[in-house]
Amino acid sequence: MMKKKSISASKASLVLFLCQMISALDVPLDSKLLEELSQPPTITQQSPKDYIVDPRENIVIQCEAKGKPPPSFSWTRNGTHFDIDKDAQVTMKPNSGTLVINIMNGGKAEAYEGVYQCTARNERGAAISNNIVIRPSRSPLWTKEKLEPNHVREGDSLVLHCRPPVGLPPPIIFWMDNAFQRLPQSERVSQGLNGDLYFSNVQPEDTREDYICYARFNHTQTIQQKQPISVKVFSTKPVTERQPILLTPTGSTSTKVELRGNVLLLECIAAGLPTPVIRWIKEGGELPVNRTFFENFKKTLKIIDVSEADSGNYKCIARNMLGSVHHVISVTVKAAPYWITAPRNLVLSPGEDGTLICRANGNPKPNISWFANGVPIAIAPEDPSRKVDGDTIIFSHVQERSSAVYQCNASNEYGYLLSNAFVNVLAEPPRVLTPANKLYQVIADSPALLDCAYFGSPKPEIEWFKGVKGSILRGNEYVFHDNGTLEIPVAQKDSTGTYTCVARNELGKVQNEVRLEVKDPTMIIKQPEYKVIQRYGQVSFECIIRHDSTLLPTVIWLKDNDELPDDERFLVGKDNLTIMNVTDKDDGTYTCIVNTTLDSVSASAVLTVVAAPPTPAIIYARPNPPFDLELTGQLERSVELSWIPGDENNSPIRHFVIEYEDGLHEPGVWHYQTEVPGTQTTVQLKLSPYVNYSFRVIAVNEIGRSQPSEPSEQYLTKSANPDENPSNVQGIGSEPDNLVITWESLKGFQSNGPGLQYKVSWRQKDVDDEWTSVIVANVSKYIVSGTPTFVPYEIKVQALNDLGYAPEPSEVIGHSGEDLPMVAPGNVQVHVINSTLAKVHWDPVPLKTVRGHLQGYKVYYWKVQSLSRRSRRHIEKKILTFRGNKTFGMLPGLEPYSSYKLNVRVVNGKGEGPASPDKVFKTPEGVPSSPSFLKITNPTLDSLTLEWGSPTHPNGVLTSYILKFQPINNTHELGPLVEIRIPANESSLILKNLNYSTRYKFYFNAQTSVGSGSQITEEAVTIMDEAGILRPAVGAGKVQPLYPRIRNVTTAAAETYANISWEYEGPDHANFYVEYGVAGSKEDWKKEIVNGSRSFFVLKGLTPGTAYKVRVGAEGLSGFRSSEDVFETGPAMASRQIDIATQGWFIGLMCAVALLILILLIVCFIRRNKGGKYPVKEKEDAHADPEIQPMKEDDGTFGEYRSLESDAEDHKPLKKGSRTPSDRTVKKEDSDDSLVDYGEGVNGQFNEDGSFIGQYSGKKEKEPAEGNESSEAPSPVNAMNSFV
Repeated sequence: MMKKKSISASKASLVLFLCQMISALDVPLDSKLLEELSQPPTITQQSPKDYIVDPRENIVIQCEAKGKPPPSFSWTRNGTHFDIDKDAQVTMKPNSGTLVINIMNGGKAEAYEGVYQCTARNERGAAISNNIVIRPSRSPLWTKEKLEPNHVREGDSLVLHCRPPVGLPPPIIFWMDNAFQRLPQSERVSQGLNGDLYFSNVQPEDTREDYICYARFNHTQTIQQKQPISVKVFSTKPVTERQPILLTPTGSTSTKVELRGNVLLLECIAAGLPTPVIRWIKEGGELPVNRTFFENFKKTLKIIDVSEADSGNYKCIARNMLGSVHHVISVTVKAAPYWITAPRNLVLSPGEDGTLICRANGNPKPNISWFANGVPIAIAPEDPSRKVDGDTIIFSHVQERSSAVYQCNASNEYGYLLSNAFVNVLAEPPRVLTPANKLYQVIADSPALLDCAYFGSPKPEIEWFKGVKGSILRGNEYVFHDNGTLEIPVAQKDSTGTYTCVARNELGKVQNEVRLEVKDPTMIIKQPEYKVIQRYGQVSFECIIRHDSTLLPTVIWLKDNDELPDDERFLVGKDNLTIMNVTDKDDGTYTCIVNTTLDSVSASAVLTVVAAPPTPAIIYARPNPPFDLELTGQLERSVELSWIPGDENNSPIRHFVIEYEDGLHEPGVWHYQTEVPGTQTTVQLKLSPYVNYSFRVIAVNEIGRSQPSEPSEQYLTKSANPDENPSNVQGIGSEPDNLVITWESLKGFQSNGPGLQYKVSWRQKDVDDEWTSVIVANVSKYIVSGTPTFVPYEIKVQALNDLGYAPEPSEVIGHSGEDLPMVAPGNVQVHVINSTLAKVHWDPVPLKTVRGHLQGYKVYYWKVQSLSRRSRRHIEKKILTFRGNKTFGMLPGLEPYSSYKLNVRVVNGKGEGPASPDKVFKTPEGVPSSPSFLKITNPTLDSLTLEWGSPTHPNGVLTSYILKFQPINNTHELGPLVEIRIPANESSLILKNLNYSTRYKFYFNAQTSVGSGSQITEEAVTIMDEAGILRPAVGAGKVQPLYPRIRNVTTAAAETYANISWEYEGPDHANFYVEYGVAGSKEDWKKEIVNGSRSFFVLKGLTPGTAYKVRVGAEGLSGFRSSEDVFETGPAMASRQIDIATQGWFIGLMCAVALLILILLIVCFIRRNKGGKYPVKEKEDAHADPEIQPMKEDDGTFGEYRSLESDAEDHKPLKKGSRTPSDRTVKKEDSDDSLVDYGEGVNGQFNEDGSFIGQYSGKKEKEPAEGNESSEAPSPVNAMNSFV
């Protein structure tokens, strides 16, 4: 019997409904407001469409609804009005539409079979329930039949037919013997889906006369038994082996039709000797992952939650060593209607527009029909504001009389869907729901949120004022939320005061005042300091605070993030913590935490304890063991033990520990019995029956435990009934049709006597059944088979031995096995709160469909696509679990302006139930991230070129870019700020009419319709006038781009090594690494760290004749790497390697070369001094970059591979007239493969005094579009400009 709902439950359902509805108006969950608003009826609870009832019990047909005013109820039966007043057996519950048909007092369930439908009606419309088909369950008896014994030859196949009576619902079939034990099943012997018992080949052990088929009718809790079947197996020698043949299904092909969402079961059982093995495949495809299961020793293929994609041909193959046979089952998946978009309730204001959409799918495609207040819309009263367009009803300029309940019916040959959705037109003046004069308190410099919860129809406009006669609040210092809340992002002391919110619509105006108090923050003005203290000394930590005078602070001290030890040595004062008589265990971190009602601060310090100065040591040791143990006063349940203590060894004995040994049950194992103070040498010990006791005593002082004493004499107690029963009795099913009863067995000494056993008893709870009992021994588990799925059982386990039973045990409640939930949560709704957060609601599933302990709900959600880029990506599903019977949850971390899908599943101890239909929702736009880069190039006298990249995360549709810039003078003062708005489709801009030789600071950000994103800044300098003395170096007016980039990765490979070089743009002092691996291999990349910030590296130990892939990255730059390059090492040389360094001709040649180089150096030195040239080489040596110098081979650098051409070039004097080339750079004339090309050169410049600045081995010029993009350190002129 269903219990009547209370009034509070009805109000709760109304709150839940208004929270979930999707409407043009948001209705706050204010109880007073909800009681006043009118609402059309809504069906909240109804019986299932196919309702099978127990013919022995009263029939309860549920129909609950809510509305304002409360609705009235009426019923139809088989399409005509059902007058319950004329049938004395039928009553309707008060304030409810639920029918109760009295069967237990003379009525017959068969007389009330039929199709029932409930209507709930009030002045705003009428809602209708599903068609509820009532059918009484039936469990007929087995037909009498004469069964002949089955005589079967060994090795032949056999089928024992069950043929159960047809019941409603169909019975569950299982085979047992006369002892009610399930018949063992295997690959050779198994039960088919039709209940028959199949033998692939019979064996002599199959001979028996009690093969019994049982049919269990769960609805009426009855079991019917077929007459026993006799099987006699006779042997013939030899036994003939046979190749497989199929027992079921027959033939080579068959067909199967299943509905979408159901479980598909396909079966193949084969005969043969040896026993065939079954294998399943899907022709032209794969079996679905995570939804495919094999049962009945792989004879049954089970696919859960089937869809149209699972249609196709499934082949089962039975094989043994003599051959194989196969069968193809053609599966067609049809679908009853299912929702794509169910109609949702509309709450509108007079004059507003709205739509009801009803979209469903199925196979075949379902027909959509509309009803208004339960009447087909074609014959319903006309409404000028309503227009039906297929699966959509369009409402235009609604009025209060337009309120009604609409029904959408989607049906095909496999079923139907019916959904009610109301249109509620409300005209309400504004109301402010926030209490008047509410006080808000915040800490200075933190956000303040002032609430103004409101409601009205049409939706009111909200304005805020400060003070009684203050002006309306506007400006960037305030944030106005859609729910009426006023946010002050950074509250200051002068923000304190009274704030007034005004809500107005065309029906009226209302206002409300709230107060804000801004408090001073709490601070620790003197923090605890690190201390080192000697052992047994005294230490103190200070914690002096300053706080707002109106707040009451509390100070808490922690040690190692835990409470202080409960020790009187720790003294907590007003401003300090003092520790007396410090010991080693006081070592650690001490934290002072100050809390007020509004904020919290903390500070920590470490205490280190060191040894005290050495003093004459007293030898302390563990005590000697006690001796001379004596037992006196022996009784059945007690004995007195006495002993003599051993030497204390300068440390008083604190207590004695008494242990015992049970020589009868656990010889050699000692157990704790009790302990007594160190001043006591006798103790009265409680004993258990049937234990052979020995005792020993251990003394304990501050140093430790003594050795155990010698054991006492043995004492055997008499046997008795058990005193206690097993503990931790539990009943938990491991399968849907069993109950596993477990307990903790008694210990040996708890048995109290020989012959320990357990009496296990159980009966189904709330059913008038007798206890079923069984006595077992030497186990702690018993399995009850053939139970209904997840029903409660009363369980008790009683101990007994040869002398009798233990006291009557207490009963515990267990449950039979769980099964997967049957249904998915319904009415899944999503409310998008902001661009990164959404709230999902769902209706709880009926508890009876959970079929287990409800553990909670799981929400699966994933991003489908970004609405700004229209590009799909790999779908990564995320899962959130909400424990218990929670019906809503928050989805954080969403990406703005994106399309998402989600579904909800109920979870029990067995696993997850089916998923609800996927729900699509979209997040609104947000503000974009900063532009990916800002590059300033091509400085001239009066212009700069700006290039930028679009934001990595636009978070919406970009509307424009905002560029602000201002000049900076030599004293770092900022000039007037200029702002320019740039169209969103632009990626570069030339700024003209700038001042020459002037540094500018630029601020650049992107905008969407929501607002501006974070900005990126850059600085650049225009060049000096042509008439000036100094022109900035090439690149001096260009600031390195903020975005990092590695490009032009080049390789030069030899037999076992390769030279890797690259060009880098980005922040200075980047730490590089090189990753490499065999090309085409899936092995992980190998990583080598580059020493310093050089832009070259040597890979050693490579395999000759092998293709490698390589890429370069920078440490600390998240996910930043260059593109990949591929190179191949040279082939291995087959000839024997000769160490030429040991050959005489090579040594002589090297000596001659060294002498020639020395002569050339002397000549160059003389020519340079005679020519009066600048001492460039000396300046180079004085200012050389240490990272550019040649390194040793073990440094992993290019030291030994530097070209002779670049060496020669380093020693060339400057040519006449080449001090200042026209492009103010020094060109490299000779070498094309020098390391200068790889970013190590520095542009040469002259200072104003004519001295040469930097090295003259300049970098090669690049294309004009790229500018000077080398990764070398800047010249002194660049460095000077960067600090102007």
